Amino acid sequence: MRIDIVTALPDIVEEPLRHSIVGRAQSKGALAVHVHDVRDYATDKHRQIDDYPFGGGAGMVLKPEPLVRCVEAITAAAGAPDAVIYLTPDGERLQQPRVNHLSTHEHLILLCGHYKGIDQRVRDTVVTLEVSIGDYVLSGGELPALVLVDAVARLQPGVLGDASSALTDSFQDGLLDAPAYTRPASFRGHDVPAVLRSGDHARIDAWRDAQRLEKTRARRPDLLDD
Repeated sequence: MRIDIVTALPDIVEEPLRHSIVGRAQSKGALAVHVHDVRDYATDKHRQIDDYPFGGGAGMVLKPEPLVRCVEAITAAAGAPDAVIYLTPDGERLQQPRVNHLSTHEHLILLCGHYKGIDQRVRDTVVTLEVSIGDYVLSGGELPALVLVDAVARLQPGVLGDASSALTDSFQDGLLDAPAYTRPASFRGHDVPAVLRSGDHARIDAWRDAQRLEKTRARRPDLLDD
């Protein structure tokens, strides 16, 4: 899988991509992430990538020319992407089924907004999917892009030590995950539930299913409604 990240702040995203699951995915050849500085595609001597919004108002808007040139250069070098994704607070809320679907693609381009976002004409003519990681506003799309990369990277074949781990994560079947425990069996007066130490896998599975349902009902009843 190839992911291209288009950003005005490449330093923010480059270092995290070298570590943990995403770094492991790249070292195994399951994922290749390329970071592109949109300023490299500006044509003036000041490498200007933003301008004041038409109609007035506070903030700056990323210009269409550098963004489109960058996407076109990526397409010329790597072929047409399966999706051009714009990370924006007013996009579709990112959920596990969408992550699962995106993880099956071979090539994604992620556009990171900044300031007051990007010119609407880029959204209308280049972007094919708009994604939000929550109902709040960040300074730019770099952190959401890293969230999306991490979410799809861990689903690539061979990345996780135990492939079944991803299948039992929260949200994979619409429920939250069950509590997890490890050694020691007793810690400051708090014991691991006896059922988890019983060796009876049928009872353990039943306990985990009950715990998942109880947690989802208490914390995210909207998932049960869905």
